[in-house]
Amino acid sequence: MKLVPLHRLFNIRYGNSLELINLEQCSKNDPMAISYVSRTEKDNGISAFVKRNYDLIENPANTISVAVSGSVLSSFLQPAPYYTGFHVFVLSPIKSMTELELLFYCHCIRANKYKYNYGRQANRTLKDILVPEKLPTEFKRLSVSQIEPPTQTPITPIATKLNTTNWKPVVLGSLFDVKKGKRLTKEDMEVGSTPFIGAIDSNNGYREFISEDALHTGNTITVNYNGSVGEAFYQPLPFWASDDVNVLYPKFELNVYSGLFIATIIEHEKYRFNFGRKWRKERMEKSVISLPSKNGKPDFLFMENYIKSLPYSSAISEKIESSSHQPHVPKLGKSKGLSDDELIKKYEAGKVNMKKAIQPLLVEPDGE
Repeated sequence: MKLVPLHRLFNIRYGNSLELINLEQCSKNDPMAISYVSRTEKDNGISAFVKRNYDLIENPANTISVAVSGSVLSSFLQPAPYYTGFHVFVLSPIKSMTELELLFYCHCIRANKYKYNYGRQANRTLKDILVPEKLPTEFKRLSVSQIEPPTQTPITPIATKLNTTNWKPVVLGSLFDVKKGKRLTKEDMEVGSTPFIGAIDSNNGYREFISEDALHTGNTITVNYNGSVGEAFYQPLPFWASDDVNVLYPKFELNVYSGLFIATIIEHEKYRFNFGRKWRKERMEKSVISLPSKNGKPDFLFMENYIKSLPYSSAISEKIESSSHQPHVPKLGKSKGLSDDELIKKYEAGKVNMKKAIQPLLVEPDGE
């Protein structure tokens, strides 16, 4: 796939640089309403609706708004005309693009967020970000019109309120068997269909899909002990977890709803850990979380009903829910992955091909 600088595909310019305080806010349904796009990463970048001012230039519909500071590289396709706040760029395609293509490039731009932060803005370098020259063939089969937005309707119409006064501390090791993930190097990975869970903070931990057999069953919770420490995700399907991830196997009847509840509670403990104080297996087993309690025991039914009462809970697919109740014993074939100890022993025995291992690190000098 050929990569090209962003400016080869889009005309890139500053937006309006307007201050919201100087505009008249109104309802979205006001006939004079127009979107005000700021540097937020939520709500398609729209932080308010304001009344049109015909002395101001409107940014056209079907362009991409990109925040170059604040929530750097938050990128959204804007379907209607809009104004922008400070440090928001407007990208207009040089050649006509479909809605699907524009959404694809929004994702490509956002994928570069890791290069920036509050102190490193993208106003000078946005134009040079590398993106695919064209939409990959496999994406062309998709249709935006086929995507059904999730309904806000909860599974249970009766609201369930949280009351933490009856919550009790519980040791994680009493609820879960904690198992460590296993190393699998990039060198040994091949593309496949098994989810590979890495120590990241997004995509439910999915870093890629590999050809190896799954090492862990679904209906478990993964918690990063390294990398993005403390990020916790409910895993509905069998997977491979990296050696930076711990896998929590329930000692009770877990389902997708109680799993999502407990994963959220676990993640609230991540402030206690960092790169210098990792949440290792032994430490995690002794860690304490607070959970709803009934008769001195965790109230898993309450946790389930609470998640079911939330907006969008009906969007949890029946496929995921059913997989969480069906234990899956993965096929444990011969694996290329090595534990830390195995890797060290292999190195000390002189069985590591160092030339092959360091080859990806070597960069050939540019020719004259």
